[in-house]
Amino acid sequence: MAGVRKVRCPQCGGEALWAPENKWRPFCSERCKQIDLGAWASESYRIVVQVSDEEAGAPGLDFPDASPRN
Repeated sequence: MAGVRKVRCPQCGGEALWAPENKWRPFCSERCKQIDLGAWASESYRIVVQVSDEEAGAPGLDFPDASPRN
């Protein structure tokens, strides 16, 4: 496997091959991939998005967790 790039596994920090042969890439193993998936599923990871006042007042948007504005 000459020329195969090695990267750090985002879950454990171990070495992972960045190649088609590594079906779990960018992770080093199925275990690390599943741990990461579980973190997303349990909402441990979140993507924060700033919503403008204009977007917040647009019809069709529902923010059930948002507190009322005064």
